[in-house]
Amino acid sequence: MLQQWTKTPDKPVRFAFLIFDQFSNLCLANCLEPLRAANTLAQVRAFNWKIHTLEGAPVLSSSGLQILPDAPLSELKNCDYLFIIASYAHETHDTNHVRRELRRAARLADITVGLDTGPWLMASAGLLEGRRATVHWDVLEAFSGQFRAVDAVEARVVADGPRVTCAGAMSALDLTLGLISTHLGLSARLDVEGLFLHGEPPVGMPREGRGVRDPLVQKALNMMRENMESPLKLSILAQRLTCQPRTLDRHFRRALGAPPGEVYRHLRLSMARKLLEGTALDLVEIALRCGYESPAALSRALTRSYGMSPKRLRHQNETN
Repeated sequence: MLQQWTKTPDKPVRFAFLIFDQFSNLCLANCLEPLRAANTLAQVRAFNWKIHTLEGAPVLSSSGLQILPDAPLSELKNCDYLFIIASYAHETHDTNHVRRELRRAARLADITVGLDTGPWLMASAGLLEGRRATVHWDVLEAFSGQFRAVDAVEARVVADGPRVTCAGAMSALDLTLGLISTHLGLSARLDVEGLFLHGEPPVGMPREGRGVRDPLVQKALNMMRENMESPLKLSILAQRLTCQPRTLDRHFRRALGAPPGEVYRHLRLSMARKLLEGTALDLVEIALRCGYESPAALSRALTRSYGMSPKRLRHQNETN
């Protein structure tokens, strides 16, 4: 199936995060930071979110960080995604009141997502009955014994209809990057991944957790990132990958929805933008680092891609 390289949502995608005492900071951050980064890089409010707690009171994370919510769960409006985040002490949250509130809240969301031990609360509320699901692997055996009507599996992310469950913080990052790809395209996912992940995927990360599953395309992307200052001709890139240029083109179009040349330019311009916004390097040095023959050539390319001159891009970042 061909992937879409870029997309523009008709309206902001609405997220609601319900967090319980002793939740994992990392789970929440691995959702919010990629969404925030995607908004920044897209220069549009593609994603909106609100933080809820059951009664609207502050809650403490497992590391003692206090979070002040935007509203109690009773004020939840219709949303595209409801994320339920619980970690430690999940059994103390498993009450009749919580079950009722989760059932009500799930009716207001197109998709309900459980993170870490959040799936336990979802299952207890009857939201996972007859569905496949996962949960933090430390409690998977107990979960499987407690909820016989749920097909419990050891996986990072499981999607079954309007229910999605995640095993923990790193799977939350997998899921969020996938949602960015779904709503903004694979170019946005690659940009966000570039902020948080570098080099080869982490050891042990399954292919389904990666933005690019095609091994040839993944190797090509790594080679592109290693050759920004002196970009490789596509014929040379294909030669190093021991394939024909047309084969490389076919794999890129199928995996990313764009030809390799367009992707290579995007990576170089994305790097140039990061250097403009995050360093004091002048345009001459940035052009050299990103493989452009002159500052003027880079300036024209940035303006075409982002609709702003390098000076305006840098100034916008300084004023944000």
